[in-house]
Amino acid sequence: MKVAIYGKGGIGKSTTSCNISVALARRGKRVLQIGCDPKHDSTFTLTGFLIPTIIDTLQLKDYHYEDVWPEDIICGGYGGVDCVEAGGPPAGAGCGGYVVGETVKLLKESNAFYEYDVISFDVLGDVVCGGFAAPLNHADYCVVITDNGFDASFAANRIAASVREKARTHPLRLAGLVGNRTSKRDLINKYVEACPVPVLEVLPLIEDIRVSRVKGKTSFEMAETQPTLDQACQFYLNIADQLLSQPEGVVPREMPDRELFSLLSDFYSDRVCRNKINGSKDIQFAISTDFTMI
Repeated sequence: MKVAIYGKGGIGKSTTSCNISVALARRGKRVLQIGCDPKHDSTFTLTGFLIPTIIDTLQLKDYHYEDVWPEDIICGGYGGVDCVEAGGPPAGAGCGGYVVGETVKLLKESNAFYEYDVISFDVLGDVVCGGFAAPLNHADYCVVITDNGFDASFAANRIAASVREKARTHPLRLAGLVGNRTSKRDLINKYVEACPVPVLEVLPLIEDIRVSRVKGKTSFEMAETQPTLDQACQFYLNIADQLLSQPEGVVPREMPDRELFSLLSDFYSDRVCRNKINGSKDIQFAISTDFTMI
């Protein structure tokens, strides 16, 4: 099974990807996570350091593919998860899609691509151009990391549009959304109501998950000394179980930007009105209380 995990930058996508990879490994699967971001930090919480990228390795070998061995590009990470970083071209030059293609090509030529039960592509999803949509060509499922916010919803909708386009020629389905770092899910529910998509899980705002990125550890590794994180790990195990059940998934319906903007604007307008009403009630209550005290 091959899964492409997308999400807006800064939303905790890579942290979530690493934890899902460990959860899949805990279910007895051999897992490879491929970072598809020029920052090449997707697998940081699995390895604890920035591993060499495919592009770096190819440059060292003068692009002689026959001289590249799996151990040159695959690094072992926590929980038995193997890690690869595709890397990227210099800023303003080249295409991220080309780098992803070269990564898959190299892994296939070394037969490493076929040795795993699950391959996870962790992909930057702010702008899903042809290059960054390339991992969808190799995936069975797409998972979108989002939150209960405006920008993440726009990014999620763009990613859903890419899945819809790729599904015309590839056996690709959107497995669902994962809400991350959110205490509420009302906006997520609003989007899902308008554009029916499964919600795999909604993770609450847990500070230890956020700081795990800085520590270079997954929640599973931190839970070894902090049992309070066991509940957080269960969220990721639940996502892994749903993916391993090989869900039917969906081909998302089209929601134009104008329609989504209208939906989000109405949502935030209603929220502002509710807050004003609640605020006025609080003021009235305060006034009546002060009057009683007098």
